[in-house]
Amino acid sequence: MTAPDINAIFAATLVGDYEDDAPWAAVGTLRRIGSREVFNRAAEWCDSKHPLTRARGIDVLAQLGTTFDHPTNSFPEESYSIVSRLVTHEKDLQPLDSGISALGHLNNPLAVPLIANYCRHPNADIRFSVACALGSFANDPRSVQSLLLLMEDADEDVRDWATFGLGSQGDCDSNEIREALLRRLSDSNEDVRQEAIAGLGKRREKRVLPFLLETLDNPPVSDRVIEAAYQMLGMEKDRTGWGPKDYATAIRERFGI
Repeated sequence: MTAPDINAIFAATLVGDYEDDAPWAAVGTLRRIGSREVFNRAAEWCDSKHPLTRARGIDVLAQLGTTFDHPTNSFPEESYSIVSRLVTHEKDLQPLDSGISALGHLNNPLAVPLIANYCRHPNADIRFSVACALGSFANDPRSVQSLLLLMEDADEDVRDWATFGLGSQGDCDSNEIREALLRRLSDSNEDVRQEAIAGLGKRREKRVLPFLLETLDNPPVSDRVIEAAYQMLGMEKDRTGWGPKDYATAIRERFGI
């Protein structure tokens, strides 16, 4: 691909609103190309005076060269160096948000304290990105402590992703983690409650059983709840042909309820 073609794709990332499909499609194209030329241009954009340009440079670097067949970044160390430096000093919300998200994708554990530093940020979108990014390092003790804090966040989306990160993405287990998940069973948000059920089911915590059975008895039942049910029963995967009633019956028989 020629330099003018790449320039045109980069320019397309700046058209419209940040969340529009078209600019994100252009970002995806640049990621798939994944060349040194794309990396160099994205790196230059990270030093731009314009916040949106910096954000788009980061968005490209976040998953540069990653595909289903090639799940790692083409330039992981160089991308991490650029993004981590920007996150440390960034003041504008959009590039900061992009930077935190990118650190989650770059899978460098050195990023954990940089990400966690923003878990009390006044902007809920930033805290949401922190919760998502820390889920990539859910077994790191530093992530665990930050996710426990974010599970109590005022924003329901932040609580949802923090609960998912610690409960399902992570394998850590402790009384503190179980108690935090149990508190989320009474959350005002249904998604958060179901993530808590899933996390407790994964740990085979018997105190979740009344909540799990109540949910199984009242369709529709999400995949997250079914996952909790078969994990409580010691199954590695769902049972073919089983519905919520089958799991509820098996749980009552297994635990004498």
